[in-house]
Amino acid sequence: MGRIAKEVAGQILSFIGFIGVAVTCGIPMWRVTSYIGANIVTGQIIWDGLWMNCVMQSTGQMQCKLNESVMRLSPDLQAARALVIISLIFGFIGFVISFIGAKCTGCLKNESSRAKVVIISGCFIIVSAVLILIPVCWSAAVSITDFQNPLTIETQRREIGASIYIGWASAAFLLIGGIVLTTSCPPQKQMYGYPGYPPAPVYPYAGPQYGPVYVPPSNRSYTGTASYVPNKPYAAPSAYAPAQYR
Repeated sequence: MGRIAKEVAGQILSFIGFIGVAVTCGIPMWRVTSYIGANIVTGQIIWDGLWMNCVMQSTGQMQCKLNESVMRLSPDLQAARALVIISLIFGFIGFVISFIGAKCTGCLKNESSRAKVVIISGCFIIVSAVLILIPVCWSAAVSITDFQNPLTIETQRREIGASIYIGWASAAFLLIGGIVLTTSCPPQKQMYGYPGYPPAPVYPYAGPQYGPVYVPPSNRSYTGTASYVPNKPYAAPSAYAPAQYR
């Protein structure tokens, strides 16, 4: 029961992290630029994402435009596109493989094979966490550097968007879920005789069967009339004359 609970907990954490990575990839809030001019009517909020940019006016009107050219993006966002997609692929593969090797499913009969599959799924999920953590931290470092740069004009100062925080949380969920899955498997070799492990298997004997053998009685019978004569005759012992003692 303990192993099943650990596997289910790891799968739930991995699924939450996978959904968070998908949200991080989709919403255009990697960088947020807020500009409030002298008149509140000129206030604008600009959202920069991986796939589109959105501009929200102070009047509530929003306009979004797709980023059709990858070269117009900054280097960190260009790398983030590829790394986030790869992270989604690794997370999805690891999450699906975890069901194949789970103890509550009957896809694999061998206990050692199940353990290996669960370990592989946990490794895939950990790799997914690392892949989403790299672009999120890179983009956050670029945003902080540009914001603190005195040469950056006020209208171009960028702050960390909600996608960065969601990416950090998703990486944490994926990392914890992958570690739980990799540590929930049993040892590869069965240890017989210890508590919690099955007894040693009993194999049937397939060799020849042995039983009593019947021997028929011999036709010869002992009569007791024969006499034994030695080959070499022995002389009879001489008579013993007792000595006289006084």
